[in-house]
Amino acid sequence: MTTPQAHLGKAQDRSLWRYLWAWALGAVVALWMLLAGLAYSTGYHEAEEISDGLLVSAAQMLLSQPLGAPGPVLGASKPPAAHQAQMPAALSQHPPNAYVPEFHVVIWQDDQLVWDSHGVHAQLPTRLALGHQTMGLTLQGVSQDWRVYVAESTEASAVRRVAVFMDPARREALAADISEHILLPALVFLPLVALMLASAIRRGLLPLQRLSGKIAALDVDAGQTLVPQQPYRELGVTVQSINALVLRLQAQIVRERRFAADVAHELRTPLTALVLQARRARKGSGGAEQVQALQAVEQGALRAGRILSQLLDLARAQSLTGDVSEQVDLCALALRVVSEHAALAHELGQDIALEAPQQPLVLPGQSTLLELALRNLVDNALRHNPAGTYVEVRVARDAAGQVALSVSDDGGDLGDAPTSGPNTGLGIGLTLVERIAQSQGAQLVRDGGAAPFGKRFALVWPAMVGLSGKA
Repeated sequence: MTTPQAHLGKAQDRSLWRYLWAWALGAVVALWMLLAGLAYSTGYHEAEEISDGLLVSAAQMLLSQPLGAPGPVLGASKPPAAHQAQMPAALSQHPPNAYVPEFHVVIWQDDQLVWDSHGVHAQLPTRLALGHQTMGLTLQGVSQDWRVYVAESTEASAVRRVAVFMDPARREALAADISEHILLPALVFLPLVALMLASAIRRGLLPLQRLSGKIAALDVDAGQTLVPQQPYRELGVTVQSINALVLRLQAQIVRERRFAADVAHELRTPLTALVLQARRARKGSGGAEQVQALQAVEQGALRAGRILSQLLDLARAQSLTGDVSEQVDLCALALRVVSEHAALAHELGQDIALEAPQQPLVLPGQSTLLELALRNLVDNALRHNPAGTYVEVRVARDAAGQVALSVSDDGGDLGDAPTSGPNTGLGIGLTLVERIAQSQGAQLVRDGGAAPFGKRFALVWPAMVGLSGKA
């Protein structure tokens, strides 16, 4: 089974410049192949025009010779059986190739055959149409299509008709020759282009490598950031994102240090009290003084246990922040928490009540985390207020659509209420609630509340489209 570390190792083995070079070279090769197709298409079109032009030129040359002129080409007095002869010197002085093709010529004068260079007259129709056309012929047992041009001229009441034939394979050979002359230089330069691309990409990635070195040398604890001004705009955008990340990390470090100080103080106070009361119990003479000291030891141990429980809850909350959200009924959640704390409120001589709408008030979130946050707020309100305090848990939505899950009490004003800090006894609990609020899209609000309450802690959600229920 492949582990994520193995995938990461494989990813780190890959080279960015090789990746970019491969893509760039692939694009060049694809462009070359496209050029090859276009070159052959263009060459074929040009070869077609050239070959048709050669046919026209040959026919015009034959038509331009004087009527009745003696010679092997136009010997009109010869019998039809002797009409085969060699091509005239003007048409056969070069060996046949793509640029000097071999022509087959048939000439009529006043509808009488006077010249048939390769004995193809018998395969021709009675009268050929003028112009370019393609015709099937069989020569030496081989059947194939031939390109033919037919022209005629009239002079001194004599009509001469000329048909010039050419093998189309010559045209295809000419097209291939033209394409080869276009593509071969580009093909020869492909290795040079590949080397130049590799060098250019390596050089282009040098600023990124320098930036990577600067990032590796950053001291986040010391508050260092990268210089915003960069030689290239893309690197500037990257530096801005990195600096924003560094600032968030620095703020997180500050919060963690403050939280560590809160935890240290919270644990030091009960542990110090435990040591003092244990010494008092050990040195006491017994009786009421020793019982009182042991009770203090018990209370200190319980307080330290609550702090450790809050730390465990905080770790659990941080591990659950990535879970998939669900539909949470705040009214049912608040009723469950209040019911669980009713016995504690009675034991401490306090009253606790729930104010919530009759219909469910549902929003997306994580019920485990929200219940943990509300339980901490209720527990703090009960344990850090005197007997006779009235604590109210309220679920409500205002006219603007904001939803609030609040815990209020009349045990004192907000200025007397402990807040996050080393001397509060509530730093861990409120830090836990605040982190849960952030993960659930809410905000922890602290204010004096409405009369008769003196302070209120509330999780407030902004107006949401997906909210259901009526307040």
